[in-house]
Amino acid sequence: MKSTHHHRAPLISSSSSSSSSSSSNHSFVSRLLLLLTLLPVSLACLAFILQWRGGGLADPASASVRSASSVPGGSDLNHEVFPGMETVSSVSPKAHQSSSDCSNLARSSSPSFPYYADWKFGVDTSLKPKICITTSTSAGLDQILPWMFYHKVLGVSTFFLFVEGKAATPSISKVLESIPGVKVIYRTKELEEKQAKSRIWNETWLSSFFYKPCNYELFVKQSLNMEMAIVMARDASMDWILHLDTDELIYPAGAREYSLRRLLLDVPPNVDMVIFPNYESSVERDDIKDPFTEVSMFKKNYDHLPKDTYFGMYKEATRNNPNYFLTYGNGKSVARVQDHLRPNGAHRWHNYMKTPNEIKLEEAAVLHYTYAKFSDLTSRRDRCGCKPTKEDVKRCFMLDFDRSAFIIASTATEEEMLSWYREHVVWGDKEVKTKLLRKGILTRIYSPMVVIQALKESGVFSSVVSSVSTNLSKKKFLSSMHKSNSSRSTASESLPAKENKSEGISARHLLGAESAVPPLSPPGMEHAKFFTEE
Repeated sequence: MKSTHHHRAPLISSSSSSSSSSSSNHSFVSRLLLLLTLLPVSLACLAFILQWRGGGLADPASASVRSASSVPGGSDLNHEVFPGMETVSSVSPKAHQSSSDCSNLARSSSPSFPYYADWKFGVDTSLKPKICITTSTSAGLDQILPWMFYHKVLGVSTFFLFVEGKAATPSISKVLESIPGVKVIYRTKELEEKQAKSRIWNETWLSSFFYKPCNYELFVKQSLNMEMAIVMARDASMDWILHLDTDELIYPAGAREYSLRRLLLDVPPNVDMVIFPNYESSVERDDIKDPFTEVSMFKKNYDHLPKDTYFGMYKEATRNNPNYFLTYGNGKSVARVQDHLRPNGAHRWHNYMKTPNEIKLEEAAVLHYTYAKFSDLTSRRDRCGCKPTKEDVKRCFMLDFDRSAFIIASTATEEEMLSWYREHVVWGDKEVKTKLLRKGILTRIYSPMVVIQALKESGVFSSVVSSVSTNLSKKKFLSSMHKSNSSRSTASESLPAKENKSEGISARHLLGAESAVPPLSPPGMEHAKFFTEE
């Protein structure tokens, strides 16, 4: 028995050693498998965290960014993205098809709109600074709503709309009044009587524009409306006020976010006025219906170009038109709301007690969609009763192109007007266009069209309209019509005539005697020597 036990001992020891070795191997393999499992999971989590932190807040616009390169004219140059967006370099379609869903996340980009990521446009009183826009308009909802909500995305909280014409009709004004942060002011007889008592009539800075038709009359009307908007802005505790037409959009380039609020937040406290040079729309077709979502090419302002480039390419950029821009070239300005603030025409602000400290932005601009639709020729003509002669248009319009356009629209056939429009407005010569794009005189800007298209697709505009009930009872409908007729039909289409003109002019005091800044054309070739020697 001892002998038998003696011989089994090594077998048991050998079996125990083998079992221990097997267990050790099994443990090693388990740990290796666990490591191999955790490693890709950890990397995936890290990639997700980095993407989440770098992508900004998700909003409907991100879906539209992918289609920006397919907008009209988008093939000439790589499209821009919003300031504040981070974009990974694009890959070929073939590589995209073979990649996984996770890699798609890594290449996606999301614009940073930190104030209205959920597209709910209530008035947020916590936003600083508080910005308001004032405008005088007769446009319809198709133009006003995209213009307004685009600027809401940029951080504007309050709008003072001085409406007349189409904009003052019950069906449109009722929608505008329903929007949070919007104050609608009608051009009633009461308003005109109130503005007739304005101190502006007894001052000299706007006097050269008094009692003249068309553009001059509009310019005075805008100034009087701006004066009233200043009072409303102070009552609403606004920090900044901007006068902007409904065919103009702010382009806040240079800001850390796509935000006018961020842009003004970085302005030093001693600055009273910020000037935005304007870029002018350069249409590439004669059948544009919606400029905000169809126009991507703009002509840069003189202030944002090297002088040698501006004057060296002046002839190609002007194309035998009277000036480098079709219309004005001196930009728009935003003013800090403070004591003694006054308008200085539609393009600038001033102060009764001091000369404002102003700065001009080097990247941000106002995008002016002027004559962007062929119908703009006739719509401008219909708003003015001037005679279509070279002598008479001078007393109606301040800028040469407006005068020429009015004469053409008043005397030519539809076919002749279209031919003139193609020659003077539409950029059809691809070679010239490409040359000016490379020189930087023309530029592609897609951000506004992407924002507005995203707003449209998200249903913001349609929901605003549908929220206002159009199925009024007969009693309510007749009541509203009676009220609108009594308040609007008595309004004069022209500014009130001033009694005792000679007495009023002689009594004007000298406060703010500096003349109002009119819409000015950019520098012409006659100024080349002066500007290049600066």
